[in-house]
Amino acid sequence: MALDNESFEEENFAEMLAESEKQQEASCIVEGEIVEIQADDNRALVGVGNKLEGIINLDEIRDENGELKFDIGDKIKVMITGYYNERPKISYKKVLEQEKTIEFIDAHKEDFENLVIEGVIVKKNRGGYVVEADTVSFFMPRSLAAFKESDDVVGRKIKAQVIKIDSQENSIVVSRRKLFNEERKKKKEIIDQLMAEDVVVEGVVKKITSYGMFVGVGGVDGLVHYNEISYKGPVNPSKLYNEGDVVTVKAISYDKDKRHLSLSIKAVHPDPWAEVESELDEGDTITVTVSNIENYGAFVDLGNDIEGFLHISEITWSKNVKDPGDYLEVGQEIDVEVIEINPKTHKLRVSLKRLLPKPFDEFLKKYNEGDIVTGTVALLTDFGAFVCIDSVDGLLHNQDISWEKNTKARDVLKSGEEVEVKIAKINKQEQKISLNRKTLLESPVDQFAKTHKVNSVVKGAIRDIKDFGVFVSLENGVDALIRNEDLTPLNKEELELAQEIEAAVANIDTHRDRIRLSVKKLDYINNQAMIEEINDSESHSLGDLIKDKFK
Repeated sequence: MALDNESFEEENFAEMLAESEKQQEASCIVEGEIVEIQADDNRALVGVGNKLEGIINLDEIRDENGELKFDIGDKIKVMITGYYNERPKISYKKVLEQEKTIEFIDAHKEDFENLVIEGVIVKKNRGGYVVEADTVSFFMPRSLAAFKESDDVVGRKIKAQVIKIDSQENSIVVSRRKLFNEERKKKKEIIDQLMAEDVVVEGVVKKITSYGMFVGVGGVDGLVHYNEISYKGPVNPSKLYNEGDVVTVKAISYDKDKRHLSLSIKAVHPDPWAEVESELDEGDTITVTVSNIENYGAFVDLGNDIEGFLHISEITWSKNVKDPGDYLEVGQEIDVEVIEINPKTHKLRVSLKRLLPKPFDEFLKKYNEGDIVTGTVALLTDFGAFVCIDSVDGLLHNQDISWEKNTKARDVLKSGEEVEVKIAKINKQEQKISLNRKTLLESPVDQFAKTHKVNSVVKGAIRDIKDFGVFVSLENGVDALIRNEDLTPLNKEELELAQEIEAAVANIDTHRDRIRLSVKKLDYINNQAMIEEINDSESHSLGDLIKDKFK
């Protein structure tokens, strides 16, 4: 039998086993008699003939419970392994080991090819290593151990292949290198078979990880990446399989440098995407089952390992969906429209809302611009609030919430609150609705009109100076405009912000929410009043009246 490339026959075993053979020459098994037990010293004296007594450690003759198996006067087989100061060195344990070794040799001497043992390296000598397995001793030559010279291997558990049994010497030689070569050769044969076209085999799941699972196939382990489990895409293997499960796989690649075998479960089955390409078109309506719900949407099962994705924006026409679970549940059957098929990336997108009536179309049938309606505050933003009216959201801008300036939606409204609004504008093309709340409230101009009329004299502070005139703040936050032509006889260049100014009401337009003042008109009114006063008074001269006016 050929051993390996190192040609084991060329090894000089007489030299490698020198120490062991010297011991064997001196070693012999004799029947002795226990003559004394010295418990304090944990030893017994055994007579071995020729008036010689050997010493044996009591631990060698204890049973599993720690009790002595022999007593004084009992006969016992011991092996004489040498002499020390003319006293024989004996061992009961080595007799048992030799008996076990002989049993092993008798059982396997005719057929030990491909026999592999698993044991522990118990000793290292000049020729190699002594390996012990089930109390049987094996010898492993250094050249067949496949260890580095610096490796500390005593106590290490190894596997090795039996390559020689010598019945006369009661020795068994093993090779770790031989086992490696055989395993490598066997693995190559298995991989060559697996990589053959259309070879499908069964394997056993040995280890599950976050990125896939390792499957044993005929003595070779391969990785099934989580992308290769299902045509649905990446899946968590721990949710589908347990260690020890039998799976059907197909080899898809082998990296010789890294010795990495890649397996696939999905490759065993026909690619369902071929059926999708031939059977489905964008725009088709199909029945699916909700298989998983995430915060960004839901996955739906078409069957045959095909999943489609239903984005949160395609569940309903409402723009304020926060949790898809409010609309769907796992296991629910729904009809959806296919909106995208991408065979290259194996992605299928579907829509539920496109099969539902469009709320905006229903809204147009029911409402018109100018209608006053009640809606629910759906969302508050920095620029206003979205108010839901029959599943359609309209925008209520901050400036249309209140007559008070700088009022924001967050200041006066709460999410979920009902609010009465007026439909200010409907943009059919962009499907946008503008709402107004302040037009339903009494405006400051309306309040002003109740207490003031045209030609009334008012006072206010200049709030802003523009090219076309100045704005004046009146009581209760009412603004009024004085145009440049109405500032006479005042000089506009001499006016300052916050300066108090007096003028007459020139116009109150409650529909456009505007008030105009006029200094010029006030001056005219004052002049008219002066003239009337002159005409009505007979006790004063014109000159006296004029002097009184300008004092």
